[in-house]
Amino acid sequence: MGILDIFKRKDMSSEIKNYLERGAVVLDVRTKMEWDEGHSDGAMHIVLNLIPLKVDELKALKKPVIAVCKSGGRSAQATQFLTKEGLDVINGGPWQNVDQYL
Repeated sequence: MGILDIFKRKDMSSEIKNYLERGAVVLDVRTKMEWDEGHSDGAMHIVLNLIPLKVDELKALKKPVIAVCKSGGRSAQATQFLTKEGLDVINGGPWQNVDQYL
């Protein structure tokens, strides 16, 4: 999945619902300031540039992951990286996409 794929895939609702039903962790990769302005209850916050340092922590959860951010660009980057690391992850796009199902 490339960074621009978020613009090609408009309706992620069924995939998001499926991942949540499977017990997915919502991973918010926005900055601390953005996180403080609002986020999904129960989401895990790891700023995008720290993801490589937290891969083992995410793997240890043994759960699928839904990466989110403000618009979908940073979560696409996180999704691409984490997929290469062997995690089951989708790009949920803006955090509000997932928040409506929690």
